[in-house]
Amino acid sequence: MSFSQTRHFLRKNPQIRTFRCAAADLNGQSRGKRVPARFADKVVEDGTRFPLSAMNLDIWGEDIDDSPLVFDTGDADGVLRPTERGFVPMPWLEAPTALLPLWMFRENGEPFAGDPRHALRAVVDRYRMNGMTPVVAMELEFFLIDDSGKKLTVPVSPRSGKRRKAAEVLSIRALDAFDSFFTDLYDACEAMDIPADTAISEAGLGQFEVNMMHQDDALRAADDAWLFKMLVKGIARRHGFAASFMAKPYEDYAGSGMHTHFSVLDYAGKNIFDDGTAKGTSTLMHAVGGCLEAMYDSTLIFAPHQNSYDRMVPDAHAPTGMCWGYENRTAALRIPGGNHKGRRIEHRVSGGDVNPYLTLAAILGAALNGIEDQTQPPEPIRGNSYAQDLPQIAGTWGDAITAFENSTIMPRIFPKELIRNMVLTKRQELHYMAELSATEQVEIYLDTV
Repeated sequence: MSFSQTRHFLRKNPQIRTFRCAAADLNGQSRGKRVPARFADKVVEDGTRFPLSAMNLDIWGEDIDDSPLVFDTGDADGVLRPTERGFVPMPWLEAPTALLPLWMFRENGEPFAGDPRHALRAVVDRYRMNGMTPVVAMELEFFLIDDSGKKLTVPVSPRSGKRRKAAEVLSIRALDAFDSFFTDLYDACEAMDIPADTAISEAGLGQFEVNMMHQDDALRAADDAWLFKMLVKGIARRHGFAASFMAKPYEDYAGSGMHTHFSVLDYAGKNIFDDGTAKGTSTLMHAVGGCLEAMYDSTLIFAPHQNSYDRMVPDAHAPTGMCWGYENRTAALRIPGGNHKGRRIEHRVSGGDVNPYLTLAAILGAALNGIEDQTQPPEPIRGNSYAQDLPQIAGTWGDAITAFENSTIMPRIFPKELIRNMVLTKRQELHYMAELSATEQVEIYLDTV
């Protein structure tokens, strides 16, 4: 971002007196500072500084006890610089405010390997070196929740004044019940240049889904998802209730996912998954094979929290078996139908509680491994995957941490430093979460993830 762009933004928005500058840590939490607008040029020119360890905090925002980023190295600073995104408004705050997204570098200018955005950038660079560009879109599910009492429930509709305790799949009535919220949300997406497409009501209590448009910039797509999660939670609070992307706030209802659709373009802009038929190319098969091969070891990325594993149970609209199929929503990987020109893979494993940068890196990195290795997948499944004898996704948080730590596949996708930091973070969270009741765990995850 240049000085002229900074000054243009501030001249165009003289009402903005302060801005936030922030980066996403391993849990996808925004870490940063509040800065008076008159010092914007300094942040753009010199960046800002905070400890490298701030990118590697646990879900409570605490240091990792045995992290080499803390006392072993004197808790040294890194330098955070603006991303290509530049300033975006923060419409959920009362005072006019902007956000300047950042990413972390070391003092010598090298990208900090523990920054999740740099991890995704490295995967995208691998595609570029092979003359390929991934095209991605995400579907983000979330719950609107009244958390003012002892028990979570659906909010009162601003239109009817009633509280309808029912799951309503694809219900226009459910959308209309919170029309003022969705109107403000879509106006805010326009202001922040987040490409929000359709919204639907989902199968959970007060659950909705908003789809993002496909785009050929994976970093921007992850930025959009990160910003969208902040936006949804902020707008909901302005309307007097909570919004949460936690995987499963209600025991008796389906949880929230973050499904990722992707295809790959060659140097000429052709979709290399498309062969003009419903089947797809051999390259599509290789990408499917790579995703399946890496799925168990990358479960921790797709299910990073204690609550994540409550969602991943049979017959709950979340995949448990490592499989793929055509137009099959019980499979972990679905090949959607429709126009062959849009042939793509839908990766359905992730919960709504994930870090979008790490999730996209894990999915795209695994697919590229498969393309490079020409990995052959098993036969596609038909029918209900839950009723079939299939290899299973890691079923517990502890198993997922161990698989991620010991994997020979993950170092092809993620830097060793990030793998180490992630494992240390999750082992610390696993230890302290075991001391809490289920209610206390929900209280922590409700607003954070």
